[in-house]
Amino acid sequence: MIYLDNAATSFPKPKQVYDTIMEAMTEYGANPGRSGHKLALKAGRGIYEARETIAEFFRVKDPMNIIFTHNATDSLNLAIKGILKSGDHVITTSMEHNSVLRPLMALKNKNIEVTIIDCDEQGLIDLKDIEKSIKKNTKMVITTHASNVTGSIMPIYNIGNIAKKHGILYMVDAAQTAGVYDIDVNKNIDLLAFPGHKSLLGPQGTGGLFIREGLELVQLKEGGTGSKSHELIQPLILPDRYESGTPNAPGIIGLGAGVKYIMNEGIENIRNHEVELTEHFIKELLKIDEVMIYGPKNIEKHAPVVSINIENQDSSEVSYLLDSMYNICTRPGLHCAPLAHKTIGTFEQGVVRFSLGLFNTHEEIDETVKAIRAIIKEL
Repeated sequence: MIYLDNAATSFPKPKQVYDTIMEAMTEYGANPGRSGHKLALKAGRGIYEARETIAEFFRVKDPMNIIFTHNATDSLNLAIKGILKSGDHVITTSMEHNSVLRPLMALKNKNIEVTIIDCDEQGLIDLKDIEKSIKKNTKMVITTHASNVTGSIMPIYNIGNIAKKHGILYMVDAAQTAGVYDIDVNKNIDLLAFPGHKSLLGPQGTGGLFIREGLELVQLKEGGTGSKSHELIQPLILPDRYESGTPNAPGIIGLGAGVKYIMNEGIENIRNHEVELTEHFIKELLKIDEVMIYGPKNIEKHAPVVSINIENQDSSEVSYLLDSMYNICTRPGLHCAPLAHKTIGTFEQGVVRFSLGLFNTHEEIDETVKAIRAIIKEL
């Protein structure tokens, strides 16, 4: 099998991740922070070590500013709904995932104004459009780091500079980049949402949110935290304020193992490998007249996500043929990003998305190109 659906979730994971999760499940699967016995303490230490590792990875000074969530969607909802209030204005882009757009649309009913900046047909943004969209009541700018449809990379540090200049918060959705591209939150990123199960190589059901020091969000839920149990109000200390309920200890500890793996391998080495695969794939696809490639052709602006169509063929049918006849896993359709597809003109047809990962090879790229050529002959 050739797995090219890493933008949905990375697979396989490093063996160290599987082993770490199983050890946490079978050797010390107690409830962290809720009991004083040695198994609970070991689980608690495992979570804290993961928090420290992730903080180091994103250049976060205080690990307590890393909040563990169930996924990036959870993180985005916490940040968006925890920050924005009636009368606020927020700026985002047409390349966003529904995990950004749907929370924002829900808040429009609460007197929150939303401006969606149209990107160009390659999914790239003009920074001047951000400056022109800023108003007196603008509270926050939210952008993806890279589109999950076209792989278009946003200039997040430039956007962060604009936000800082105007005294506006900036939040980054790093769903497609965390683990492959260097992210330094000290470069004017106030909030960073990331999934654990994609390029950070952790399991599903894990994710996180970085909250800048001094920035206060309204929590979305209250409950048991294992701290200040004598009080009936939610503790305000971080991370407890935003982490009510029993945490996914084996998953979080496994996520920590995934990030350690990346740090040991070297994120630059991982990025170079995935960029080389992407460049190889696009180069071969450009030789096929029947294939339409979406997104920037400049590899420096293109994350390891390649979306195509074969003439006017249904994207779901092409993806089905790749799976059923050639054992190649891809994702067709709209990818939970309808405005991105309207931006690039594929809202009706969708696209077939190939998302490359750490464990893919150049041989797999060649086999995939052969399969695409064979499908074209059959259609």
